[in-house]
Amino acid sequence: MSSLPLPLSGVVKGPALLPIIQADTPAQAVDIAKALSAGGIGSVEVVLRTKEALAGIAAVRNALPDLLVGAGTILSAADAIAAKAAGAQFLVSPASTPKLLEAMIDCGLPFAPGVATPSEIAMAFEYGLTEVKFFPAHLSGGIEMLRALSSIFQQVRFCPTGGIGQHNLADFLALPNVFVAGGTWLTPAALVKAGHWQQISELAAQATAIATKLKAAA
Repeated sequence: MSSLPLPLSGVVKGPALLPIIQADTPAQAVDIAKALSAGGIGSVEVVLRTKEALAGIAAVRNALPDLLVGAGTILSAADAIAAKAAGAQFLVSPASTPKLLEAMIDCGLPFAPGVATPSEIAMAFEYGLTEVKFFPAHLSGGIEMLRALSSIFQQVRFCPTGGIGQHNLADFLALPNVFVAGGTWLTPAALVKAGHWQQISELAAQATAIATKLKAAA
């Protein structure tokens, strides 16, 4: 394995938010990214859940060079390599296995591996990783679980994703062991399908205000 890459927190731009982009076409990915950027978002995660996801990463990088663009749903070494080739600036996985952790480390990009249990966190920590994605956050114990984990894994910080929305964003970001919050609540499928970009920008602006206030007070 190569040396550990820069932690994800070292590259995330803007507020402590990492909204997910799931697009059917590169043009749609760009539209979503522009709407989020207009609302103050500085970093996005394009998930590899559609056939055009890799092309979407390249298109967003080209259209918004100041936006930090990463790839999510990394499940294999092949995914990591393809995402990097497409222009992804960081990687996020929904789960962790030794092979997947090693592949993402070898890729050289900042990344956050997915964890849901203490054993998975301990495995990531054994690899020298201190920043992980807590997924699915709500179903895995949410805020109370993160509080419990904070006393055990005192050096580990989390990017909770799954079940986060405007209603509980402040509660998650107020936790000292949370460095960024991710999810799809800023890009609802219905708004994306209808092309309601202004509404997505408004949601992003509301979340940006919450995140900015919470982290400024930290």
